[in-house]
Amino acid sequence: MRSPIPPPTAAPGGGDIVAGAVHGRGLIPLLLAGALGAAVSGCGGSEQNAGEPKGSFPVAIVGASFPKVQAISHKTRLVLSVRNTGTQTLPNVAVTIDSFSYANTFPGLSDNRRPVWIVDSGPGTIPKRLVQTQTVDPPGGGQTAFVNTWALGPLAPGATRTFVWHVTAVKAGVHQIRYIVAAGLNGKARAHVSAAGALEGEGGLPVGRFTVAIAGRPRNRYVNPVTGKVTIGTFPPGKFSQ
Repeated sequence: MRSPIPPPTAAPGGGDIVAGAVHGRGLIPLLLAGALGAAVSGCGGSEQNAGEPKGSFPVAIVGASFPKVQAISHKTRLVLSVRNTGTQTLPNVAVTIDSFSYANTFPGLSDNRRPVWIVDSGPGTIPKRLVQTQTVDPPGGGQTAFVNTWALGPLAPGATRTFVWHVTAVKAGVHQIRYIVAAGLNGKARAHVSAAGALEGEGGLPVGRFTVAIAGRPRNRYVNPVTGKVTIGTFPPGKFSQ
């Protein structure tokens, strides 16, 4: 399986803290390349891009959230909301994220991609029938055969679809997440930024980014003796007595 977006590159000077940046002008041809259909069929099952209509569809990214400050082992959510601002149904609304991983420069690695965030579960309804390896943190039903791309099906005019990723940070440092919205997986249906209400966009493309600082130490947690719940912070001395 191939990713519609090339893996991130190392930071200037040989470091590996900042995930690679891919400019919006370079993202769209890669994401919408017609040759991606072969990758889908090669992974088994029916093609997710079969019968995709040709056209340009206006969209607006009306919601985008991801905590700017995080910590190692901390679970959080990345949330994107996409609205179809046109008059035609968008064939298959999809989002590609290029920087959940980074490129490790250590020599001799068979695969230099290493996670910055582990994706515990992606967008879409969790399948009712799971394989044995997916009983914990099962993936969402929006998975596609393309690495780092999730699709949630047709989107009617005026409707909004929300993508939610549950992730865990595993790489300390300052990292940049980049994402792009597509109207389909084949490349025939293309998405462009709507002039009305667009929260993000670059050069007419529905592209956005987050810059996140991940602390190298996990947040302090304790079990509240009253509620029994795990709580972020330190136990308040003297608040609970025998």
